Amino acid sequence: MNLLERAANRRQAALGSLDAANQAALGQFFTPVAVARIMADLVRLPESGTLRVLDPGAGSGVLSAALVDRLRRERPNLQVSLTAVELDARLWPALTETLADCAAESAVRTSLVKSDFVQWALHTDERFDLVIQNPPYRKIRSRSTLDSDLRSAGIAVPNIYAGFMALGTLLLDAGGGQQVSITPRSWMNGTYFGHFRRTLLASFGIDAIHTFQSRSEVFGDLGVLQETIIVSAINGPQPNTVRLSSSVDHRDEPAVRRVPASRVVTDDFVFVPASSQDAEAIEWMACARHTLADLGMMVSTGRVVDFRSREYLAYETADDAVPMVYPSNITRQRVVHPRDSVRKPQWFRATEPVRTKFLVPAGTYVLVKRFSAKEEKRRLVAAVWSDDGRRPAFDNKLNYIHCAGHGLDPEVAAGLAVWLNSKPVDDYFRVFSGHTQVNAGDLRQMRFPSLDQLRRLGESTHDPEEAIRRVMGMTRMEAA
Repeated sequence: MNLLERAANRRQAALGSLDAANQAALGQFFTPVAVARIMADLVRLPESGTLRVLDPGAGSGVLSAALVDRLRRERPNLQVSLTAVELDARLWPALTETLADCAAESAVRTSLVKSDFVQWALHTDERFDLVIQNPPYRKIRSRSTLDSDLRSAGIAVPNIYAGFMALGTLLLDAGGGQQVSITPRSWMNGTYFGHFRRTLLASFGIDAIHTFQSRSEVFGDLGVLQETIIVSAINGPQPNTVRLSSSVDHRDEPAVRRVPASRVVTDDFVFVPASSQDAEAIEWMACARHTLADLGMMVSTGRVVDFRSREYLAYETADDAVPMVYPSNITRQRVVHPRDSVRKPQWFRATEPVRTKFLVPAGTYVLVKRFSAKEEKRRLVAAVWSDDGRRPAFDNKLNYIHCAGHGLDPEVAAGLAVWLNSKPVDDYFRVFSGHTQVNAGDLRQMRFPSLDQLRRLGESTHDPEEAIRRVMGMTRMEAA
């Protein structure tokens, strides 16, 4: 067996020795060997000198082994100093063996730091040329010790994986250091990771991105369904082009292409146009220039969490009852209330001040499902709630678009629904958003037609795609 095969065997043995509860507590997800190879291939190798490498949360050492395996083949004379940091004592024997293997194979100088990476990174004076990592994944509790420690270094993130990425950038040498990370895609847009993303893009350029078309296969042996992505970032200005590669999963040969950086990196987003169709979706959206805020509109999440409000919910209507609207009341882009197939109580009964807290003023609203069902082909599913004179209650699994807390112009609302339910906008949203759900923050950051264009969309009797083409002044080629 070669170096990487032996490391793979240690990975399997290490997985068998760990219990699921402890893995979850530490956020551990061991890197498959094929993924490690992809990550190692993204590393920019110097022709000579010394390469100082850091592997944070190294686990059993598969990433280190994959890199050393490539170095042995392509740069056998390159001097390498490898530092692996690992907190879990149960992994130290396997990691020690892998590091010893690396040293024996390629005369790599290795060091094992048996410590919590965050604490070590905040206090070390060492600097590196390359950080290659598969960071842990777990949420950071606000005001926890971890949260405070990271904030002391200017790092404000909601999940530990972004904390590892931020610390990795701080430990890179200023002269063009590189970080290659496999993480969830969620940091690339949205408000939760806004501070982290802006800080990263201010001093690092995105060099390469690798995507996996299959969400479930990459960490399949660990039962992970999170959408993962590999990103290479270079310390310095944004390169003019970005290398994009994509494979069905980690075992397939990737398709590779280079695109202008402007199609991937903006002032506050990182798009992932994994295919030419994705790139076309981004270009198509250039026809829309307005945010909801520009149009005087806002988006909020429904106020009623049904299991916390059971005492106010009813299956039968009454004089004091108002509609309780769920995602399941939306069918074929229309709101049907009451709907026979909905098994939940579809009426809300309460007196003031409860009604003020949970209900919205009577009016016309655009409802957008926060979660799409498996059988639905589109991520964006919207419908218009029409004013029937009663103040409705919207479920927490719905977003609703409004005007300063009140209803919308009915024609504008109809146009918004046409826009959001169109295939081109849904295609764009999938490239734009790294989430499986539709967050209110995503809708706030998206672009929309003008109010006049939305009214015309709402009034049009044409097929939705044709209506958009006509209203936005597109040729048939542009619309396609």
